[in-house]
Amino acid sequence: MSEQALYGREAELRLLDGLVRDDPGRGSALVVRGEAGIGKSALLAAARRAAVAEGLLVLSVTGVEAESRLPFAGLHHLLRPVLGRAESLPAPQRDAMLAAFGMTAGATPDLFLVALAALNILGDTDRKALLLVEDAHWLDEASAEVLGFVARRLDADPILLLAAVRDGFPSAFGAGLPVLRLERLGDQAAAALLDARAGGLAPGARRQVLEEAAGNPLALVELAAAPATGTLRPLSDRLEEAFAARVARLPAATRRLLLVAALNDGDALSETLAAASGEAADLAPAVEAFLLEADETRIRFRHPLMRSAIHQRAGLAERHAAHAALARVLADQPGRAIWHRAAALTEPDESVAAGLEETAALSRRRGAATAALSALQRAAQLTADPARRAERLLRAAEAAVELGRHDVVTSLVEQARTAELSARQRGQLLWIEASFGGGLREEHRRPEAIAAAAERVAADGHGDVALRLLNGAALRSFWTEADPSARHRIVDVAEALPVAAGDPDLLAILAFAAPIERGATVIASLRRSAERSGGDPEAVRLVGSAAILVGAFGLAQSCSAAALPALRSQGRLGLLARALGALAWSAAHLADLDAGIPAAEECAALAAETSQPLFVGIGRSTAAVLAALRGDEEAARSFATVAEQGALSGGVRPVLATARLARGLAALGAGRYAEAYEHLQRMHDPSDPAFHPALRCFSLADLADAAVHSGHAEEAAGIVAEIEEFGRQTPSPALHGGLRHARAVLAGDDRAEELFRAALDTAPFARARVQLAYGRWLRRQRRIADSRGPLRAARDTFDSLGVTPWGEQARQELRASGETSRRRTVEPHERLTAQELQIAQMAADGMTNREIGERLYLSHRTVSSHLHRIFPKLEITSRAQLGAHVRNRHVTLASGAGGA
Repeated sequence: MSEQALYGREAELRLLDGLVRDDPGRGSALVVRGEAGIGKSALLAAARRAAVAEGLLVLSVTGVEAESRLPFAGLHHLLRPVLGRAESLPAPQRDAMLAAFGMTAGATPDLFLVALAALNILGDTDRKALLLVEDAHWLDEASAEVLGFVARRLDADPILLLAAVRDGFPSAFGAGLPVLRLERLGDQAAAALLDARAGGLAPGARRQVLEEAAGNPLALVELAAAPATGTLRPLSDRLEEAFAARVARLPAATRRLLLVAALNDGDALSETLAAASGEAADLAPAVEAFLLEADETRIRFRHPLMRSAIHQRAGLAERHAAHAALARVLADQPGRAIWHRAAALTEPDESVAAGLEETAALSRRRGAATAALSALQRAAQLTADPARRAERLLRAAEAAVELGRHDVVTSLVEQARTAELSARQRGQLLWIEASFGGGLREEHRRPEAIAAAAERVAADGHGDVALRLLNGAALRSFWTEADPSARHRIVDVAEALPVAAGDPDLLAILAFAAPIERGATVIASLRRSAERSGGDPEAVRLVGSAAILVGAFGLAQSCSAAALPALRSQGRLGLLARALGALAWSAAHLADLDAGIPAAEECAALAAETSQPLFVGIGRSTAAVLAALRGDEEAARSFATVAEQGALSGGVRPVLATARLARGLAALGAGRYAEAYEHLQRMHDPSDPAFHPALRCFSLADLADAAVHSGHAEEAAGIVAEIEEFGRQTPSPALHGGLRHARAVLAGDDRAEELFRAALDTAPFARARVQLAYGRWLRRQRRIADSRGPLRAARDTFDSLGVTPWGEQARQELRASGETSRRRTVEPHERLTAQELQIAQMAADGMTNREIGERLYLSHRTVSSHLHRIFPKLEITSRAQLGAHVRNRHVTLASGAGGA
């Protein structure tokens, strides 16, 4: 890679050269960050030259501020040379991508289906590809998310992505990607660059340029050519002035062309010429002045500050005229033309406002909430009718809620309040306000107030808005502590709505707001509701979530798993993360490690990707529980700590409770009973942040086991007595199983055996826990021979489930009874990572690499790479053997779980 023109960047050039020449079968991504003019573009240009020399396919795109409101504009530009490959994609991906680019009329599915299509198009190549993304901070939101998604999945794909991001601009590109930060040049390199580009400067002028540029390469070159002003202003201002001075010396026709090009949201030369009523020859002076580059079809500014300088120095009337001209030229592209029409206006215009509203609807369908927000904000500004303006402001606020833009929400809500709002709009307003955590501390946004507002909205005939409000209020009462009166009010209003008894939304509201009080109602309707869902994955997911809260973990796991395929195929990754969280949580309580471990990892990853911090916490804390069950204390502590760090400041009780459960289980499995009791009893202390009125009901067996071995039996009996009252209100399977276990463990010797036998009728892991406790009790009663049967059954079940600590405890008890057990060996599948386990299960079911990739949002190359690692770990050599291994694993689990 040539280093001639890049002074002081030797280390950076070597790094990029290594990435370009790296293994052609591997990929990577790198974000180059730094201030304006620091040399990001020069480094990317050097990478381009090296890639061309190596025979790589080079694709590039430059983010343009004016294009940032057009969903997928940047991605379309980048992929344009390889779009012919779209025909080979699976139909859902192909249709999603073509619709996103406006090449078909279909509604665009979720953004992440487009992202998977992009990954597969880029990965299906016979040579390595270099993707260059200049000014990534100005890419439209949809393109930025897609390319960020692709960048995080390049390990096994022949793709190198380099993105340049300017300091001071938030960008989705930085999340989770390695960053190369460009600092200013040292004195020696700065002087060498200045002398190479402006060697004739007088000594005084040379010193002044070096001082003012302070090591910024672009400033060294531009300030050397600009007259000194003698004033100290920000460097970006000085550079813009230098560019503006260069523009001022150009002919009028060239300046007009430059203004149109600066305001255009595309780079087509024909558009700029038509809107400016100019000719190609008019561009020559700008090219000669090194302001832009142009070929037969495209036009590009040499630096973003040039575009900004032209825009800032033009008069308002000139800008309006240029936008109006562009709108006329783009009449056959209404999605672009409407923005130029809006930019040319100073007064309200309903036709333009309506056009922007349509643009917002299209942007939302394409997953571009930022573009929708911008369109609705501008539409509201151009709306004269107060009622219609309020409606657009509220819809804009909803888009801002999705983006987490609290400042924007506050501004939009204040504007909407000035209008005469309908009852429906007042309910909508309350839902918007309550969507931020700060609303919990304001009386009119608390769950009880939201329930009251929902009642008023329902009375006016807007049941859909009422249901939405109640759903939000119920979720609030689950995630944070809500007093009983608030939860009762939510239930009362929900049950008064004209909604069918088994409606999934209603069941979810009842389960989240009153899992004990309405447990019987919810449990009676769950299975029927799932059967009547008609395959709607969102309805089935809601049923699964409701089942967790009422302790029907088997149904919760099956419903959550049933929702996954459709959510995956539809690209609904936000809901997919939630379904995976429910699957992982229920699987953890059933000790189904094969299902729970990959679900927890994928839940956390997708929740982070879809900006759902609460579910990142659920994924991490559940992973901690699963690690504790597996006997990996270090991982359990690590996952629990990460989950708690994210949840403590917001008081997210379900995450804190689950993390505390994980710590308790880790100590319990290791035989540190006093420590285990200390962790677990905190879940039952109303003054502790880990207290949760519903989730504490599902840790009774753990609490009782820890208490009886640490001298806290009497305290634990008091907690169990309190929860016995809950058992009289709900038939929750998990709650009653835990109560039976706790009664037996804490009972006196005169009643223990009867209670142990009654507690055996439960799920496999819970039954093995009872068998272990029963065997211990029998041995303490000196009934040595009788103790061995339940202890053997417990050991075999624990071994088949992979819950090593409890298997070892059963072995210790058997040794104490005079019987030895063969040491449990690590099963081959336990050597797999969470994602490898998931891929192995899918491959064993007969899915191809491409089909697995579609399910997991990975390229087929990545799946193949995983399988190459999986086979040696499982000591197999073919997919047929993989299928046999997994089938044998299922048989082992079934037989191990069947012991009485």
